[in-house]
Amino acid sequence: MIDDSALNTRRAAYADTIRSLGRRERGIGFAACLLGALLLIWGRTVVGAPQWAVVAGLVTIAAGWLLFAYVIVRRTRYVRAHPFDPQS
Repeated sequence: MIDDSALNTRRAAYADTIRSLGRRERGIGFAACLLGALLLIWGRTVVGAPQWAVVAGLVTIAAGWLLFAYVIVRRTRYVRAHPFDPQS
């Protein structure tokens, strides 16, 4: 029989593994959303800014959100393929 501390250690390691999936993609997605927001603000507030800045900002934000969605799907697939089993 597994004692509670060993089970908790294994459960924490499993959660850490799930959290680490897509860490780089999440960071890139966050940076893309931030860059897109800055482009959007620049394109809307600065008088001499080109029109493409607004479109590029919106596309960059959408790409960042697509990366977030990709990470969610990837995590879900991992958890379904590797469920936590306290007996193993």
